[in-house]
Amino acid sequence: MMQQGSDDDTEDVSLFDSDDTNTRKPKKGKIRHPLASFFHLFFRVSAILVYLLCEFLSGSFIACMVTIILLLSCDFWTVKNITGRLMVGLRWWNQIDDEGKSHWIFEARKPSAQGKKSSEAESKIFWLGLVICPIIWVILAFSSLFSFRPQWLAVVIMGVVLQTANLYGYIKCKVGSRKNLTSVATSYLGKHILQQTLAKEDAADS
Repeated sequence: MMQQGSDDDTEDVSLFDSDDTNTRKPKKGKIRHPLASFFHLFFRVSAILVYLLCEFLSGSFIACMVTIILLLSCDFWTVKNITGRLMVGLRWWNQIDDEGKSHWIFEARKPSAQGKKSSEAESKIFWLGLVICPIIWVILAFSSLFSFRPQWLAVVIMGVVLQTANLYGYIKCKVGSRKNLTSVATSYLGKHILQQTLAKEDAADS
């Protein structure tokens, strides 16, 4: 688990015990979770389409705004709690400890003894959807600002904030995991060199 609190410490653990019990090794190009892959893109793409086509779909600004907000909320919850864990083995959330302090938790699934890895196809779908859609919302935000449509600005900003939050969280999981692996490797190498040095000194003394 990639855990970051007030002291910015990290630790890598598996997400769920049930994940480690699956012994099947996925093929690189196989989509192992088609339903999760579908909904990973469905809500966020639908929100963008409703925004772009709202004038043709409905003349009511309130109806379009509520629809977009609902789609963005469903997307945020789905990506944060389901698709990230299933498709790439990552998850993040916030928890409050007994002292009332807030801690951000970033998890990365350990490869199991059977070599379980994320599907390459699912990984591409996950990261492309995660990166491209926030960029589109940023473009729409500038478009709304310069086209003098202030009534849509709040909706667009919500899209930017929610989808950027998921992007930031998963980047922290991914980058934090790599940093942790580097730290472990460096520590192991240092201990190995120290043991060899001590062994040579003992041999020379004898």
